[in-house]
Amino acid sequence: MSYGDQDNSKVYVGNLSFQTHEDELKETFCEYGPISDHVIVKDRNTGYSRGFGFVTFERASDAQRAVEALDGSELGGRNIKVNIARPQGSGGGGRGRGRRDGYGYGGRGYNYGY
Repeated sequence: MSYGDQDNSKVYVGNLSFQTHEDELKETFCEYGPISDHVIVKDRNTGYSRGFGFVTFERASDAQRAVEALDGSELGGRNIKVNIARPQGSGGGGRGRGRRDGYGYGGRGYNYGY
């Protein structure tokens, strides 16, 4: 497997039911090709599902087929979002933890007008 192939073999799966188990995820996706890894991301404090996960295929072509077939399909009573995962660090996700000048202001829901 080349490096470029590896980048396109990981699939993001969003809008998962909080009751969906990793075995269900694997069973749903293994129909499209051999899977090298699968995970449902869990909150580090509570251990509960965060509602999304990743499936890594051995071949990028299998990942693409899974995206085309499963995006918008139903799993665990919810319509899931499936697409090729972006490399870590390019998503820009997460909440900021302060101002750019280094003076943080902590909590959520406060508008200090910065």
